[in-house]
Amino acid sequence: MTLGPDGRSGFVPGPPPVADVSRETVSPSPPADVSRETPPARPGSEAWPAPSRTRVLTVANQKGGVGKTTTTVNLAAALAQHGLQVLVIDLDPQGNASTAFDLDHARGRSSVYDVLLGKQRLGDIVASVPAIPNLWCAPATVDLAGAEVELAQMMAREQRLLRALEAEAGGMDYVFIDCPPSLGLLTINALVAAAEVLIPVQCEFYALEGLTQLLETIELVRVHLNARLSISTILLTMYDGRTRLADQVVADVRAHFGPLVLDAVIPRSVRVSEAPGFGQTVMTYDRSSRGAQAYEAAAYDLAMRGWAGSR
Repeated sequence: MTLGPDGRSGFVPGPPPVADVSRETVSPSPPADVSRETPPARPGSEAWPAPSRTRVLTVANQKGGVGKTTTTVNLAAALAQHGLQVLVIDLDPQGNASTAFDLDHARGRSSVYDVLLGKQRLGDIVASVPAIPNLWCAPATVDLAGAEVELAQMMAREQRLLRALEAEAGGMDYVFIDCPPSLGLLTINALVAAAEVLIPVQCEFYALEGLTQLLETIELVRVHLNARLSISTILLTMYDGRTRLADQVVADVRAHFGPLVLDAVIPRSVRVSEAPGFGQTVMTYDRSSRGAQAYEAAAYDLAMRGWAGSR
C-alpha cells in the first residue's frame, strides 16, 4: 500500500500515457500545493481547494440520455485541471466514460468487472487519462453486462465496490462513479460505495416525474445498506434557452430541491457532443465553448461546497 498526495492511503498510478491532443487542448501545469485552509479561489484560478477527506459521488439517473456520463467526465476533468486528484469509476457496460477518456476498454481487458468479481485490485486496473494530469479512470468493458448475474450469487454482493474503494482509493480528492441507466446491482453497488449522489436532470418535459423511482431506491439503500448516503447535488443539463419549457423545468427543479441544485446550468452544446468522438472531454476539446465554461462553473461550485462543508 502506498500513500496518496496528502498522506492518505491509496494507490499512486503511474505517469499518464502520451496522447495526440487537438490544438485547442489546454497545456497542463503542475498542480499547486493547496492547503486545507486555502480560502475559496476564483473559478479561473489555477488551483482549487481540496476537501478534507475523499468525496465519493455516485452520478445516477435511471433515465438514459440525461447527460449522466457527460456530466461525470467533464466535472472530473475540470476538477483535475485545477489541481485536484480525481478518479472516475466507469460502471456502465457501454463504457462511454472510458471512450471519452480515450482509454482502451475492449472486451477481455482488465476492468471494473474484474474488481467486482474479486479477480483484481482496483489499483491494478486504473489508467491515467491522456492529456489531463491528476485524472484517472477505472475503465468498463462489455463484460460488465453479465456481472449482475454473477454478483447475484455472491456474498455481500452489494458491497463489492465499497470494499475495493476502501482498500485503495484514499489518496483521491474526488471519486466519481458513473452508473448505467438502470437500478440493478451495479447501481446498488455504486450507491453503497458513495456518501453522496449527484443527479443530472435534463431541462425537458417529465424531468421530475422520472426521478421518483431513483429517489425511492436511494432511500431504500440509505435505510438498509448505507446510512451515510444522501443526495448532495442536482445539476440541470441540456438547457435550451429558446424554449419556455426549459425555463419552467429549471424553476420547478429549483423549487423542489432548493439548495441542492448547483447554480450553473449546462446548455445544449454541439462541442460537448462532439468531444467524445475525439476521445476527449469538452474541457480539452474546446475549453472556450459555452458547454465547457458551464461545466467548469459547475465543478467550481461543487468544489467550493465541498471545501466549505469540510471546514
